[in-house]
Amino acid sequence: MRVLNLVTNERARFFRKQRATLTDLGVEETTLTVPGDHSYDNGSTNERSAVDYLRFLPQVVRRSFGEFDLVHANYGLTAPHALAQLRLPVVLSLWGTDLMGRYGPITKACARRADEVVVMSDRMAAALDRPCHVIPHGVDLDLFEPMPTDDARAELGWDADADHVLFPYPPARGVKDYPRAERVVDRVRDRLEGEVAFHTVTGEPHERMPVYMNAADVLLLTSRHEGSPNAVKEALACNLPVVSTDVGDVPERLDGVAHSRVARSDAQLVDGVVAALRAGERSDGRAAAEEVSAEETGARLLAVYEEVLS
Repeated sequence: MRVLNLVTNERARFFRKQRATLTDLGVEETTLTVPGDHSYDNGSTNERSAVDYLRFLPQVVRRSFGEFDLVHANYGLTAPHALAQLRLPVVLSLWGTDLMGRYGPITKACARRADEVVVMSDRMAAALDRPCHVIPHGVDLDLFEPMPTDDARAELGWDADADHVLFPYPPARGVKDYPRAERVVDRVRDRLEGEVAFHTVTGEPHERMPVYMNAADVLLLTSRHEGSPNAVKEALACNLPVVSTDVGDVPERLDGVAHSRVARSDAQLVDGVVAALRAGERSDGRAAAEEVSAEETGARLLAVYEEVLS
């Protein structure tokens, strides 16, 4: 099977893992990335222009005449390009902000024309007026696994006696709502006697993230909307407690996981972080992460490809 992948960010770690998993399953793929730059640097956001997306269109149409079996549009803004070629069936994967954000109407219109649609959560599926497959991005359980907390803190140079709250995103990413996370941690400090350190992670290789997950006491997610946040699944795989806003599939992922909770207000977020820090224990999230392993979700995505081609 040969797949032409369209993507806005080829460097996205979950997309790289998806490609590697499907390659292991026998899929040959070629990836085309939208021209231009989309990055978060030094507190600012660089976004692609409409011209960048127009430049992408002839590239996609031209490559669609190659020896491919289908086009997989990864992220809603690549869907118009996938649908512009008329030779190959189209699988459309939606990641969250493409459906829930300002480009939602474009995404929904394109989803009605795709042969199959993949979404990250039941909540996203409910927002579409067509059948779709719920397949969240998978987590690498070989990379993200528990390790001794003291060893992880020593490696990072973190204070062994402090409580550590992890916010694993660049502060510049508006949808993640860093100011709200800061506000929550400030209120947590007011309620606890010891030191509470607040850590953001920017520019670190993905391979280093398990060290941060194991060094921290709790992961705090304050996003305004999400599909299926990978940081939550990676934290579960490391048995790191998670306190999160009610977004995407987080309620399903955290259901029954110790020292973790979903919150709908600042007060509930503060209560959740305080409770996790006072407990002073790891979660039991590893078992919950196994159902969204990269191997499991890759096999399900391959089944969607096979369904389209049948």
